[in-house]
Amino acid sequence: MKEVLYWSHKEVAAWLTKTGMQEYSETFQNLNGQDLLKLTEEDFRKPPLSRVSSDNGRQLLDMVETLKIELHIEEHKNGHANGHLIIGSSVPDNGHGFNNKSKKNGMPNGYTKEMIKIPMPELERSQTYPMEWGKTFLAFLYALFCFFFASVTLTLVHERVPLKEVQPPLPDTFFDHFNRMEWAFSICEINGMILFSLWIIQLLFLKYKSIIGRRFLCIVGTLYLYRCITMYVTTLPVPGMHFNCSPKLFGDWEAQLRRIMKLLTGAGMSMTGSHNLCGDYLYSGHTVVLTLTYMFIKEYSSRRLWWYHWICWILSIVGIFCILLAHDHYTVDVVVAYYITTRLFWWYHTMANQQVLKEASHTNHLSQVWWYKPFQYFEKNIQGIVPRTYQWPFPWPLVHLRQVKFRRLVNDT
Repeated sequence: MKEVLYWSHKEVAAWLTKTGMQEYSETFQNLNGQDLLKLTEEDFRKPPLSRVSSDNGRQLLDMVETLKIELHIEEHKNGHANGHLIIGSSVPDNGHGFNNKSKKNGMPNGYTKEMIKIPMPELERSQTYPMEWGKTFLAFLYALFCFFFASVTLTLVHERVPLKEVQPPLPDTFFDHFNRMEWAFSICEINGMILFSLWIIQLLFLKYKSIIGRRFLCIVGTLYLYRCITMYVTTLPVPGMHFNCSPKLFGDWEAQLRRIMKLLTGAGMSMTGSHNLCGDYLYSGHTVVLTLTYMFIKEYSSRRLWWYHWICWILSIVGIFCILLAHDHYTVDVVVAYYITTRLFWWYHTMANQQVLKEASHTNHLSQVWWYKPFQYFEKNIQGIVPRTYQWPFPWPLVHLRQVKFRRLVNDT
């Protein structure tokens, strides 16, 4: 292998692609081997590198450090020891078996050190980030179970919701300042469908879609499982007099099963006519979807796509505001949903990105959460931060013009 010191900018770009660091390709387009070895943490704290990396360049710096070690070993293999070149045996000796003009090599009397070869294993990206589709399928089953359980819980809670004529809506500060807009909840659900569709399309083009997909399924499933608990333990009255709740069934399990299947097939949305039950207020499932899809879209897309992030953020914020404007949820439902969603997302990804947090110990208090064992199972083979790398997901090739644009998108990540 050619020494790193003599790499051209093209060889640096090839090395970045080989190691799965394509996100730096455009930023480092004029960087040669010597400049690569001079990179420091300070370089990643200021633009443009601060906008490319989400880990302050830690992963790239570790790999550069490996290159430095390999370069050091290569120099010793080529005859350098302690900074001095070893002279061959062609120099005449002084009659006592020792060379008068032999250079210093760290040992007296001209003896040479025997270099110890330390093999430096190449980092294989495929080994560092295994797809493990079986685990992703288990995460899908877990999320599906949580959605089903949430539907069952809602049908039970619906039977306990007090009549609005008996128990009027609770006081809410937002409702006091904003009149109800009947069309607002449709806007919320439209924004939610747009964000979810954008996320599914983005996930389809991600290289490590199996890992990222099961993270999404684990988090959204857990959020809906928490939601089952909160809406069951305390049943709130309807937030407004405009609600027309379905009649109670009083133990008719066959009819309740039909309601459950209707909720699942209609994705629990009012637009599909599948959601005419009352009681699932604390906390808001629509806020969960609007918040979580935006966070995944931003986390696993290029930092250069700031306009895309802003559009998704606006869709999310407008959707959440429309939930309140429609008076379909109390303000506390939205606040609690936002808090739990963001914290679970941040906790999970912090634990996934820090190898030390994947090991249970008395100093790792995050290992006390009930879902820590499943988390270890899903994430134990993922070393480091999953790159935001994209690839063409279909078996047929791209047209040449589109292929150039797509490669540019991959390199921009």
